[in-house]
Amino acid sequence: MATISQQAYGDFLAAVKTNRVTKVTISPSRIEYTVGHENSAETYFTIPDLLAESLPDLLTANGVEYTIQNPPSDSWLGTLLAVVLPPLVAVGAGALLLKYTEGSSGVMGVGKSKARTYTQGKTGVKFADVAGVDEAKQELQEVVDFLKNSDKYTRLGAKIPKGVLLVGPPGTGKTLLAKAVAGEAGVPFLSMSGSEFVEMFVGVGASRVRDLFDKAKRQAPCIIFIDELDAIGKSRGNGMNPSGGNDEREQTLNQLLTEMDGFDGNTGIILIAATNRPEVLDPALRRPGRFDRQVVVDRPDRLGRAQILTVHANNVKLGEDVDLELLAARTAGLTGADLANLVNEAALMAARNNRQAVLMADFELAFERVLVGLEKRSRVLNPIERQTVAYHEVGHALVGALITGRGKVEKISIVPRGVGALGYTLQMPDEDRFLMMEDEIRGQIATLLGGRAAESVVFGKVSTGASDDIQKATNLAEKAITLYGMSDTLGPIAFAGNNSQFLDGDTNTRRAVSGDVAIEIDRLIKQTIDGANSMAKAILEHNRELLESTTKALLDREVLEGDALRTILSQVQAPAGFAQWLQTGKG
Repeated sequence: MATISQQAYGDFLAAVKTNRVTKVTISPSRIEYTVGHENSAETYFTIPDLLAESLPDLLTANGVEYTIQNPPSDSWLGTLLAVVLPPLVAVGAGALLLKYTEGSSGVMGVGKSKARTYTQGKTGVKFADVAGVDEAKQELQEVVDFLKNSDKYTRLGAKIPKGVLLVGPPGTGKTLLAKAVAGEAGVPFLSMSGSEFVEMFVGVGASRVRDLFDKAKRQAPCIIFIDELDAIGKSRGNGMNPSGGNDEREQTLNQLLTEMDGFDGNTGIILIAATNRPEVLDPALRRPGRFDRQVVVDRPDRLGRAQILTVHANNVKLGEDVDLELLAARTAGLTGADLANLVNEAALMAARNNRQAVLMADFELAFERVLVGLEKRSRVLNPIERQTVAYHEVGHALVGALITGRGKVEKISIVPRGVGALGYTLQMPDEDRFLMMEDEIRGQIATLLGGRAAESVVFGKVSTGASDDIQKATNLAEKAITLYGMSDTLGPIAFAGNNSQFLDGDTNTRRAVSGDVAIEIDRLIKQTIDGANSMAKAILEHNRELLESTTKALLDREVLEGDALRTILSQVQAPAGFAQWLQTGKG
């Protein structure tokens, strides 16, 4: 039998395409083919590769006669794929993982920053769109002026701050301010959140920081904005890793520190960052040369709230009775985001009632909805519960009518709202208050306990409805003694620390004290609460007839407000010893 020589598969395909192949036999393991005709014919074989699956079509197109010998259920192509494909997949996955771990751009761009870029400051926001933070805008105006007229500063040898840290409660407009700076300056604006830097792969966060600043250098002068900086800027060596380990977040922070004030200068790049937790930031991040300037964006005052309401009401059709100044006075403590939500809720209320304009009544309903929650008229109380809630709310109102400094009682309702409010008493402040005196704290605690005191006076027992009131009263009494130093026996010593300046909620923690001091603190808290509770009962017993008549009216109408309520509350009389207790806590 003549020996058949092997040829490369590529040579075989070339012979087919040049019409030199006359006959082909395809078997599972190889391909035999004849070149030439009769006496000049020569036979060869070749091994098929992955392209062999289109061979029949190729042979038919070139008029080559072919036969297929005994093809098995699993073709030679499937066998070849089973042998070759797994190693290829493994090699490809390894290469992809290597690119991830090296922080390179890779197939998915994992090492690249995910910054949103606004060219030429086209953020759609100017300083005119930001209201209620005039002092912060004035501080940032200098940054805008430097970006527009940098020669004026460099000629005198002045250096603009490399970093500006915006701090304040959530919803006060920190992100909006940063966009306004870029919009006013007309320079590129690169925006990223702190959480977008860190992922599970080692080195990705640092790589994204480098890439972010590389992009900024190519577009300088420009602004980089990092929102929620505390996600990557927490103090090193604190928290879960007291030894200061080299974890991914710390690598990201180290790279950020280097980019802000390392060997290479970033001329023309200004970093603006926002956080509501400045106390947790690393000291190296806050030092001059990195974040040179700290701008507080606090809750707006009355004038600021009026400006914010005006801005958000520009696109809303208002009724003639809407008084934005009065709304600003009643919304003390609300942030810009809260006020924007208030305006939107009022517009939704008007649309729901098919009105042609938003009325003051819509704003009042929206305020109650934001403050207390949605009405739950489907929550039906039995007669005893409804009566208890009525006495409870009237107790708050009658005690609160004698207390100055916390605003006037504007409304009493026994219509359930929100998650757990079966009724509520609404007090509206007359003006912004930034300090509280000792007598005002005592009066506020007594007002909080007024509902429970009314239940005790009328029924001789109390319900579970006062749990939230008791919690607030206890927290306020504890702050007065441990944080504000309002105790004659302990004196002006702080026994608690305020963990966060800008986050809502009770964030004060009791410091480590001796056993005797802890006992004295608990005794003084109980003494304060007991005194306020006794005075609340005394007020209600002294005005028992008014308590009964007001409760009856509330049960009939469900809501008391306006002139009718003011007439009732003007009849409340203080019991003997009230003034002395208010001033000294004794009486």
